[in-house]
Amino acid sequence: MKAVAKAPANIALIKFWGKRDENLRLPKNSSISINLSEIFTVTSVDFSGGLDDDGVVIDGIKVDGKEKERVITHIDRIRKMAGIKSKVAVSSRNNFPKGTGLASSASGFAALSLAATKAAGLELDERYLSILARLGSGSACRSIPDGWVEWKEGDTSDKSYAHSLFGTNYWDVCDVVVVVGSFGKKVSSTEGHALVESSPFYTSRIKGMKQKIADIKRAIKSKDFTKMGEILETEAINMHVVMMTSGPSLFYWSPKTLEVMLLVQEWRGNGLESYFTIDAGPNVHLICMKKDVNKLKMKLSMIEGIEKIIVNGVANGARLV
Repeated sequence: MKAVAKAPANIALIKFWGKRDENLRLPKNSSISINLSEIFTVTSVDFSGGLDDDGVVIDGIKVDGKEKERVITHIDRIRKMAGIKSKVAVSSRNNFPKGTGLASSASGFAALSLAATKAAGLELDERYLSILARLGSGSACRSIPDGWVEWKEGDTSDKSYAHSLFGTNYWDVCDVVVVVGSFGKKVSSTEGHALVESSPFYTSRIKGMKQKIADIKRAIKSKDFTKMGEILETEAINMHVVMMTSGPSLFYWSPKTLEVMLLVQEWRGNGLESYFTIDAGPNVHLICMKKDVNKLKMKLSMIEGIEKIIVNGVANGARLV
């Protein structure tokens, strides 16, 4: 049987950095995110039979080694659940560069989880599908539900799942991705998570997370854009300080990253309100109201060295296509 699924990348407004359990991909803290409408992965999974071996193709290239192993390990979980042994053909395509801090593993494993379970004849509810996606890539669980999403940290696998806080049409908030580098990361997020305990600031970060989660959920519920923006921007800086002070230090920013960050703060002082957030990569996400998108794009177009600007609305989660 064959199935095809599409899943969005997501951007965390409150992030997780550090895992409670590496094998189960349990995070040290809960997180809040939005799904992105224009950055996604489409994956087909075929258990139809007649294959001598498992095959994985990503962005048109047949992959082997660790990359293939990670995909097939996830497929094996699903084969075990379904009680099947058929070899599989997996074909996945991103509409954006992978490994650049734009959450390709999140959209990739969310799409893989949905397509593979359907192709294997399984019917999983949203909560269990998000748990399964988390086992492939932690943040993939956030790409399963719709819209504004909370990933609960949990202290066991069954308690660590993602769910929707609000739907796609809840609020006219946009995410403007400023692509300043499409090169792959030298240090993967998985490797970076393992270094968190070496930062002297990590303990204080974790202590403040529950209050931060409560504060931003309150701001989102009341549609207080300024308060939400202040929280998410400070949160991004906080996480990157932990990265920079780990051993060895992790510097995901480029000079152009910093230039955009400083300009955003300058523009905000002059009345154009947006806030930046950055995952483990050089590219910058600007959170703004829909009414300010064109003004923001005009400002960004005057900066030399920006490769691409992608305007996202808040999207649905993983879907069969």
